Amino acid sequence: METFAICRTLRYVPEESKDKVISDEDVLGTLLQVFQALFLNDLSKQSDIWTLLPEPVKAKYRDLLALQHQRVNLLGIRHRQQNAFKPEEILYKTLGFSVARATSSLISAGRGVFVTKGLVPKGAVVSMYPGTIYQKYEPIFFQSIGNPFIFRCLDGTLIDGNDKGISKVVYRSCSGRDRLGPLKMNDITWLTSETQNPLAIGQYVNNCSNERAANVCYQEFEVPAGFPVELKQYFPNIAYSSEKQRHAHKRGLQRCFRRWQ
Repeated sequence: METFAICRTLRYVPEESKDKVISDEDVLGTLLQVFQALFLNDLSKQSDIWTLLPEPVKAKYRDLLALQHQRVNLLGIRHRQQNAFKPEEILYKTLGFSVARATSSLISAGRGVFVTKGLVPKGAVVSMYPGTIYQKYEPIFFQSIGNPFIFRCLDGTLIDGNDKGISKVVYRSCSGRDRLGPLKMNDITWLTSETQNPLAIGQYVNNCSNERAANVCYQEFEVPAGFPVELKQYFPNIAYSSEKQRHAHKRGLQRCFRRWQ
C-alpha cells in the first residue's frame, strides 16, 4: 500500500506541541532502535569508528549483539555473517515493516512510498525527510527553482529534499565539510539508489487526493545534543551553515495516524 500525506498549503498550528501525535521520546527511541540495528549489521565496516568508542559504549553494543544472536538461535534461524542483511530487512526485523520507493499509484505523480512488507501500527515513524537544512535567512533561491522537494517547518526552517542538481551538490559539499576523520555526521546514501538508512525516503511521500485518503502526517523532531556520535552517520540531514551543525536541529518525519499495511 502507498503512503499519502495530508495536503496543506498552510500549516497553522497554535502551539508547536500540538503538532505532535507521538512524543519526542518515542521518536528518539524508534530512531535509536533502528540506527543501532543498522550499526550492528554493518559492524564489519565500522572498525575505524569502533576503535574511537569508549569501553562502556562498546560493552553496550556487545550486549546487544549477544542478545541478537540469542534471538536468532531461539528462532532456529541459521546465523548469517555480519552485513548480510539489506537495510530494508533490518527495518522489518526491528519495526515489523519495511518501506520503499516505487511508481506512484496516482497518475502523473511520479514516484511514491509503499509498504513492501509487514504492518504499520498507528503512531509509528514510517520515514524521514532528508536534505539540507536552511534557516530562514540563508540563501536557497537557486536551489528552489523548479524544486518540489522543499519542506517548510513551523518556524520557517526549510529542508531541501531534492536528490538531484544543485541541491545534491550542496548536500555533498556540506557533508564533507562536517566530517570528523572516520566519523560521519550524516548519511549521503539517500542521494543514491542504495540507501543506507531505509527510512530516508520521506520526500517521495505524495500528498493525499480525492481518490487516496491520507494515512501519514508530518511531525518535526529536534535531535538532542547528546545523540550517540557513532549513529549520526544514519541521519539524512545536514545544516547549510557549519555553526548550526553544533546544535540540535530540526528533522522532518512522517508518522502513521491510522493502522495500515
